[in-house]
Amino acid sequence: MTATMSMVGSLENRCRFAVEVIDAVWSARLSPFVDYMDCVDSDPVALGNYMIQQLNKHEGFLYCHMVEPRMAIVDGRRQIPHRLLPFRKAFKGTFIAAGGYDREEGNKVVAEGYTDLVAYGRLFLANPDLPRRFELNAPLNKYDRSTFYIQDPVVGYTDYPFLDDDTNDSNAHA
Repeated sequence: MTATMSMVGSLENRCRFAVEVIDAVWSARLSPFVDYMDCVDSDPVALGNYMIQQLNKHEGFLYCHMVEPRMAIVDGRRQIPHRLLPFRKAFKGTFIAAGGYDREEGNKVVAEGYTDLVAYGRLFLANPDLPRRFELNAPLNKYDRSTFYIQDPVVGYTDYPFLDDDTNDSNAHA
């Protein structure tokens, strides 16, 4: 039997490689709801729960970072499905949620205990000064999805503008 063959079939086998990696690291990012690039699981909830159980077996594991399933647009606003709550309740360490959050929604889910922290991937990519923008409630740059995963080392990665130099803390309370 090959290594590849030992990692297909049962839930335990499908998670075997990830569990072996967990033994060697101190944090994990899980995306059981992923549905692109031929990565899809027949039962993402069972997959996520099994992985959480495995993480909980490792004392000192720092955090679990999970990604929400794709959100829908309702009345022009993203609706985040909030399907990570069972995983958050099951995980014994620090829980980080990601997937379409803005400043307002991120603060809300932390305040309500849905997650300990929120990760902002695309927003951070397009706003290299995102913490400052959040602090000042300043406008955000829009990310350009067409520049994701391209070969250029600058375009889409380091070419987004910072806030203007004349933006200062006095604007935060205006």
